[in-house]
Amino acid sequence: MPYVNIKVTDEGISAEQKRWLIEGATALLERVLNKPRHTTFVVIDEVATDNWGVGGESVTTLRAKERRG
Repeated sequence: MPYVNIKVTDEGISAEQKRWLIEGATALLERVLNKPRHTTFVVIDEVATDNWGVGGESVTTLRAKERRG
């Protein structure tokens, strides 16, 4: 029973994009590991940019720097 946990920042991922991620992860496990689709679980967690850090800074801070140029 495969379990896939995808974490993304909460910056506007659409329901359609989530559907693609779920379908794609399921198909990959089916193709590569021969896992049945009906036993594959995919969970998508949307994380606030204040709670996601890269290189010692939050994504919120990094995005603000990107906007300033």
